[in-house]
Amino acid sequence: MRNSRLPALCLAAAPLLLLAACAVPRPPAEVAAPMPAQWQTPLPAGTAALPHGGSMPTLAEWWRQLHDPLLVELIQAAEAASPTVASAAARIGEARASRVAAGAALVPNLDGSLSASRGNSPSSGFSSTPTTGGSTSIPPITTLQAGLQSSWEIDLFGGLRANRDATQSRFAGADARWHDARVSVAAETANAYLAERACRRQLVVSTSDARSRAETARLTELSARAGFTAPADAALARASAAEAANRLTQQRALCLVQQQGLVALTGIEGPLLAAKLEAAPIDVDLPAVQAVYSVPADALAQRPDVYAAELDVAAASAEAGAALAQRFPKLGLQGSIAALQIRGGGLRESLDTWTIGPLALTVPIFDAGTRAANVEAAEGRYDEAVSLYRASVRRAVREVEEALINLQGTADRAADADTAVRNYQISLDATQARFDTGLASLFDLEDARRTLFVSQTARVALQRERAEAWVSLYRAMGGGWTRPESLASTAPIATPSP
Repeated sequence: MRNSRLPALCLAAAPLLLLAACAVPRPPAEVAAPMPAQWQTPLPAGTAALPHGGSMPTLAEWWRQLHDPLLVELIQAAEAASPTVASAAARIGEARASRVAAGAALVPNLDGSLSASRGNSPSSGFSSTPTTGGSTSIPPITTLQAGLQSSWEIDLFGGLRANRDATQSRFAGADARWHDARVSVAAETANAYLAERACRRQLVVSTSDARSRAETARLTELSARAGFTAPADAALARASAAEAANRLTQQRALCLVQQQGLVALTGIEGPLLAAKLEAAPIDVDLPAVQAVYSVPADALAQRPDVYAAELDVAAASAEAGAALAQRFPKLGLQGSIAALQIRGGGLRESLDTWTIGPLALTVPIFDAGTRAANVEAAEGRYDEAVSLYRASVRRAVREVEEALINLQGTADRAADADTAVRNYQISLDATQARFDTGLASLFDLEDARRTLFVSQTARVALQRERAEAWVSLYRAMGGGWTRPESLASTAPIATPSP
């Protein structure tokens, strides 16, 4: 009887199965983002060059160009200790699990069951056997059963496929955000390290200034006691020395604070890190920088955060399609296979059964607008993802432009800063010689010393500013990340700005 119905059931289901190739429409998974055709602030051609020569993969070796092993070590330690990187890695695992679950929903699931029971229930169908006392003895009965049950939701309108596509995009986006977290941690660590190096350079300047002022105060005090210098000049020298000592103490404290910041970032113990910092050179020579010759579309294709935002659009598009598919009928198919064996009273019976069906079609009729509201919410999330993607492209372009502007500006100012320090040092040396011979006043000496200190401080600040711009360019150019090979040729869809 069952076998005769099977062909008819399959023929009846055939038209519905053909619908599984259909899919509800989705919003565009790829959208255009306005982008300039070229950078607006390239560095002067022939002056310097980007350390990576415009090649994105070699950005991964960016930090090694400084020839500072301690910086590379600190970045690696910071990545290992960063909760941001760990959280991003955990989200990859979560997204991977969601992708597997969404893909599994497209295929039938299968459950198995095993059961065994033993008893002497009178309802077993066996006849009772009278005993000598008139009572009835029921033989024990053993029942063994094994079965397989399967169910399958046939994806008529592509809702399950849309969910699978959405989770795939979310998984790829989580992976890109993990790389972005690593780039961010590397840039943050490099900035903190270079700031600590700048602080130590300023500490050298402050130490030299304080020592010079203290020596002048000592000699002026001796001269005043001998009656050759006015008490007012001695007071001025003491005040100047005290002011320099105050700045030196403040600078030492600032360097210790920055050192503790590196301890928090890297997880390296304070004494060990202090010893490493003490042994490392404080002067860090940044490589020369040249114009970024790649066009913005190519450069931004290497930004993991822009890529993640692009994938968010694709995921939101698929989720909108999945929400729309919920408003259409669902088709489900079930089936089972079972084997039953009964033993008792010298009797053994076996029974094998199988079932295909029911083939059930569920049609939504009334839900008080719930499914329609879900579609509107999904479309709203899609619009938000598109807006955020376009904003991320604009932000990325701005960051590259700003880094280039700052690099160019600091490069143009560097020569003037060096010239100022060199000549102020010559002026101070001459004033000191004149002061020692009584041809210059203490006021002249203090003024020359002050201007030199200001120019040296300005040069250290300029070096720090240039280092920040250099790290910003690393961050803005994607930090050496490249798209997965399957998508490496797909740059962000760009429309040149007028």
